Amino acid sequence: MATSSAPDLQPGTGASLQFVGTATTLLRCCGFTVLTDPNFLHQGQRAYLGYGLSSERLTEPALSVDQLPELDAVVLSHAHGDHWDREARRGLDRDLPVITTNHARRRLRAQGFSGAVGLDTWEVHQLRRGSATLTITALPGRHAPGPLRHLLPPVMGSMLEFRQDSGEGPELVLRLYVTGDTLLFDGLGAIAARWPSIDVGVLHLGGTTLPGGLVVTMTGEAGADLVELVRPGTAVPVHLDDYGVFRSGLADFTAAMERRGLGGRVSAVGRGEVLDLPVRPAGPARR
Repeated sequence: MATSSAPDLQPGTGASLQFVGTATTLLRCCGFTVLTDPNFLHQGQRAYLGYGLSSERLTEPALSVDQLPELDAVVLSHAHGDHWDREARRGLDRDLPVITTNHARRRLRAQGFSGAVGLDTWEVHQLRRGSATLTITALPGRHAPGPLRHLLPPVMGSMLEFRQDSGEGPELVLRLYVTGDTLLFDGLGAIAARWPSIDVGVLHLGGTTLPGGLVVTMTGEAGADLVELVRPGTAVPVHLDDYGVFRSGLADFTAAMERRGLGGRVSAVGRGEVLDLPVRPAGPARR
């Protein structure tokens, strides 16, 4: 397990998610500030997806790179132009820890990002800030069906576990699952087996559809299936409407969740908005 340190602060236990756009969020908990899947292209610019494919951004991000707060780390699900773009490459600190796949780590190191850390599935990286820790575990993901997945960059989900030392040992404050750009597949069942209690799921949806009809991210229906499988207390849908290749919007997900009797778990958040996240009560319940 790799470990890196952040400057010592007096952390709080409040937690929040600010939605920037696409799959880009700012997560704050226990004094940590973590950026996910940085996409800061502007409306009208094109994200490059490989093999000559690109897609036009339809929206503006809520923040630009130079408006970001001080970061402890970036969690990057994979190396695609709508998750790691030229604005991020130009503007982010190249020493910043970027926790990602080994495939993306090699690309980022070649771009000069010396802090990039590559993880295999189930491998763990830990960050420390004073008496708080953030443990990031790489989770299974599959960006395309069958053999076609080898044409797209490897993708990982991430489990982020924020802990605060209360003086009697570290207590779990928040367990948050970021799906990454995965389809629903059998391998995701292992997540529910390992973590029967997940506080928040950040779901990459959109039903991303490439030329020829190939769907490479979850639709709203598949996202609801995943919520039934892993049972996060709160489900936050992202990656929905920012690009022309997204074909399954928020309404698809909310309708599918309502049909399953899970509508109360949905916490949709608009670009620029901040969502307060549930944290576990102090004491034995956290453990």
